[in-house]
Amino acid sequence: MLLVDRDGIVVGANAAALTLLRDEGAEPVVGLAADELLDLSSDPRTRDAYREVLRGRQAPLGRTRRLKHSAGHSVWVRITASPVPGADVVLLSLDDVSAHRQLQDGLRHLQTHDPVTRLPNRALFFERLTGALEAGAYEGTGATGRVGLCYLDLDGFKAVNDTLGHHVGDRLLAAVADRLTHCADLARHATGTPLVARLGGDEFALLMEDSTGTEQLAELAEAVLDALREPFDLSGQRLSVSASIGVVERHVAGTSTTGLMQAADTTLYWAKADGKARWTLFDPERNARRMTRQALASGLRAAVERDEFVLEYQPLVRLEDGGLRGVEALVRWRHPRFGMLTPNRFIGLAEEDGSIVQLGRWVLETACRQARAWQLADPEVPPVYVSVNVAVRQVWDSDLVADVARILEETRLPPELLQLELTESAVMGTTGRPLQALRELRDMGVRIAIDDFGTGYSNLAYLSRLPVSVLKLDGAFVRGFQDGDGTPEDPADAVIVEAMVQLAHRLGLTVTAECVETVEQAERLRRIGCDTGQGWLYSRPVSAARISGLLAAR
Repeated sequence: MLLVDRDGIVVGANAAALTLLRDEGAEPVVGLAADELLDLSSDPRTRDAYREVLRGRQAPLGRTRRLKHSAGHSVWVRITASPVPGADVVLLSLDDVSAHRQLQDGLRHLQTHDPVTRLPNRALFFERLTGALEAGAYEGTGATGRVGLCYLDLDGFKAVNDTLGHHVGDRLLAAVADRLTHCADLARHATGTPLVARLGGDEFALLMEDSTGTEQLAELAEAVLDALREPFDLSGQRLSVSASIGVVERHVAGTSTTGLMQAADTTLYWAKADGKARWTLFDPERNARRMTRQALASGLRAAVERDEFVLEYQPLVRLEDGGLRGVEALVRWRHPRFGMLTPNRFIGLAEEDGSIVQLGRWVLETACRQARAWQLADPEVPPVYVSVNVAVRQVWDSDLVADVARILEETRLPPELLQLELTESAVMGTTGRPLQALRELRDMGVRIAIDDFGTGYSNLAYLSRLPVSVLKLDGAFVRGFQDGDGTPEDPADAVIVEAMVQLAHRLGLTVTAECVETVEQAERLRRIGCDTGQGWLYSRPVSAARISGLLAAR
């Protein structure tokens, strides 16, 4: 205990106080200002509250302070200041809480550090990140007001755990942590060393507070990749590992913890997708495209219900006489935000999330209904067939045969006026249920076409056993023909097309050439023996009404 007068000067101390604060022979505490001795004036709130106690106007004050013992070590002390009734002195009680504080610090260390790597864990990382993003953290410091983050994931780490066991995986993580810490030490700059943390699993982060720009983060990321390229020797076991790193660097102002981590996570995904073992810098334009893609994906199912899709039709023309033979139905999305979208913007998304089944069913039904309407409008002339694209997931995830049978029955469209197109990669190698579905459709009278033929890895022996009626040659071969504008012809394309046409005819198949854009191309294809042409020479994809006009003119 200490006694201080109303001016805050120590006027008395017991033996316990002297032992707590001083060594034998050290400067006595009597006569010293208690606020300086016990650090009661370091912050304005404590200083003002202590002065009120001295004046007798304040209830007892309690504070915990880390004090310097005269021997050099630190002591954690709980200080309670209370006025003494009927006397002009204030009693300061000092309680040594060092052991309790050490226990608290030990528990906090366990809570905020990873036991495997001894690095700060996810909780401490986000605590530091939140502090770094607080605008007040940079006020008056002359700092840059920027923050940088390298968010990395080890490539193929799961294989190490699965094949060598988690004990080896843990040793590898600890070794990686040591190298990352060394990289951070080398990257130390004026305001400190980057924080290295393990966020969980094989994910690590290096947080650069007060960064100077993207170049600084790029150098750190490159140093990390270089450090991890050297094989790890773990108790005689030599392992190699690489990392993919997402790099984000930006102004603190306007940046949130969630936004920064989302950007880092997205950029890490890009690094993985771009080939792994590399770092990738956050790109706002690329992220905007990703956000657009996400917006499209999330609205696909509802778009079918809201009737946002429309069909356009592109003529399929007999090369022998230029007569209209059929049309291909091509779906378009009238998006309320992005306008009219072509299939390459959303079909892949629909296949990923399974909405292609619902969308494909709508396209099939709409196209068949329209083809039946054309047939009824002019029953005296040969009807045109409609060709509909089918994704392989429609065969796997739905009963395509039942859907086609139901739609043909409801629309009363003859089966021979329906053609289903599947890409070469989807058809080739088809076995089991998909192959059986194609055979049932063929037996029903529906024609099956292989789209983009010649671009995949065709098994020609297998082709003869598929229930296919039509091959659609990819437009890349047609574009290699001499087209009259001085572009030299690629002899290989002409030979390949002629060979494929002859092969198809020998197998009893008809051939349609895509992307026919000039009269010269059409004439060359006709001489080779190609049956049908499709392309801008004849028409771009147009509305059903425009096709009705062509049929009427015919």
